Amino acid sequence: MGMVMLFIHILGAAALGFYLILPFVVGKVAKLSLPAQEGSAAAIRGLNTYAQIALVIQLLTGGYLMSQGDYSVPWMIVVIILFLAIGAISGMMGKPLRLALDGIKNSRDISVQTGKIRTLSALIAICVLVMLFFMVYRDII
Repeated sequence: MGMVMLFIHILGAAALGFYLILPFVVGKVAKLSLPAQEGSAAAIRGLNTYAQIALVIQLLTGGYLMSQGDYSVPWMIVVIILFLAIGAISGMMGKPLRLALDGIKNSRDISVQTGKIRTLSALIAICVLVMLFFMVYRDII
């Protein structure tokens, strides 16, 4: 059972890789034509939803794996805080994504929403990188 959970956990981590490339994608969206911006914003919004589902999978499988392993309490606290930060920031990114999509459809300026999305996606990418660091070097704390 442990190996199956580990495999599912690794698949969930691969799905979160979306957040690592998102800041670069968002930076290029503003240079596209309006129809391409609309498609990109819709794709980013959908992928954000799928990545949030992957976060739930990570929560379930990671909780199981933590219950079966021998991890230090500080490590568990740091990982849980990072997990909550990723979940919160990805949830907060939903509104600017929706507003940007509406703005593109109505030919309004979306620079404010794009800035928010860029900032939030950079924060998520940093959190995911730090989380990966602690997953690889779990004995550091």
